Amino acid sequence: MKFFQSPETTREEILAAAYRALCTHGYADLTMERIGAKFDKSVSLVYHHYDGKDDLLLECLEFMLEEYRAETESGPPEDPRQAIEEFCDQLLLSDAPPEAQQFVHALIELRGQAPHNDAYRDYFTRSDRVFQARIERIIETGIEAGVFQDVDPERTAKMIQTIFLGGLFQYATANHDEWLPAFRDELQAYLERDLYTDG
Repeated sequence: MKFFQSPETTREEILAAAYRALCTHGYADLTMERIGAKFDKSVSLVYHHYDGKDDLLLECLEFMLEEYRAETESGPPEDPRQAIEEFCDQLLLSDAPPEAQQFVHALIELRGQAPHNDAYRDYFTRSDRVFQARIERIIETGIEAGVFQDVDPERTAKMIQTIFLGGLFQYATANHDEWLPAFRDELQAYLERDLYTDG
């Protein structure tokens, strides 16, 4: 994950260790000790800064969300069509690096905590809003540029995000992924029919 390639502080090093441990072990088998094993410094530092794995994982998620927000809120996309395609291409998980595939599985595990954990529910509610807002901005820019149809940006963004999340859940909870290319093709057909002006 690019967010953790060059941690600059002890806090970021701990968050990077938590991310790597989460990808390796998943949520259910993750422990503070396993996070500490991915940390190059004293394991006691992990315990000094965080009370438990959920406290640490939530801060890790928050860090990633803020990095994503800073990266995507710098301005409108230069090419709205390319931007929406790149967002949807994240569903082609069969072609993604192993770490990215492992993270998707772990992320769905974490999302599964939300029905019974207020902190996770609050986080995923906010993260959904961030991603939806990103899609809305892409659509608004595309409409202004004349490359997208005059759709309702909020409703269309919700549709695309719901399709996207459904694909992630299916990928993380099924024992095969042969359906993924066809699923992405159908999403492409939707975009060409109901969003692009030259579909």
